[in-house]
Amino acid sequence: MSFEVIPAVDVRGGRCVRLREGRADAETVFGDDPVAMARQWQAAGAQRLHVVDLDGAFAGAPRQVDILRRIVAGVEIPVEVGGGLREIAHVEAMLEAGARWAIVGTRAALDPAYLGEVCRRFEDHIIVGIDARDGKVSVDGWRRVLDLDAQALARDAAAAGAAAVIYTDITRDGMESGPNLWSTARIVRAAGIPVIASGGVGSLEDIRQLAAVPGLAGVVVGRALYSGAVDLRLALGQVG
Repeated sequence: MSFEVIPAVDVRGGRCVRLREGRADAETVFGDDPVAMARQWQAAGAQRLHVVDLDGAFAGAPRQVDILRRIVAGVEIPVEVGGGLREIAHVEAMLEAGARWAIVGTRAALDPAYLGEVCRRFEDHIIVGIDARDGKVSVDGWRRVLDLDAQALARDAAAAGAAAVIYTDITRDGMESGPNLWSTARIVRAAGIPVIASGGVGSLEDIRQLAAVPGLAGVVVGRALYSGAVDLRLALGQVG
């Protein structure tokens, strides 16, 4: 399997934005039309999109459903969707709208029974989002840190039958300061299922280093694409 470079489209208040370290008060707006942005990344060669309803992540339930549906309908490539998907009905709605994968995070960490049920019901369509600060899982829109090791949740996700894991080092997210290669490699070893890295990418060299991590399936890239620090076509040409 080739290493995937996956553009992020984060939606908040109907606009395409990026946050720093997941902080709601550290927002940069990069466009007023998330659907057009999704199409732009598809045109540049993306084979997959990572779409997050940030309002939903903070509220605990989807808030940008109409825009998410329009993004999924507006592109021809597979889309993974997350942000506040804490009920079976939320997941079902996103998959019925055409998303290839639903990303579950907070409730998957807090409720093992839910994790097991959602993975069984939607086999091969569930990605577990593991967001961590100093190795501990963070939930509720990254506002609360649990006494739960990220590696343990990765093992639980694999045991439940998740299709993949997206691992985000919160302290690196949106900072373009370089990914946490060491912790990412630990998650890959613990999970035993495909792992996608997220957080910290600021250059093509960062992507090349992640592509060299044994077993890592891909990387989500956000701010670096929007700021121009990373050219998607070049990145895909080198490691895609």
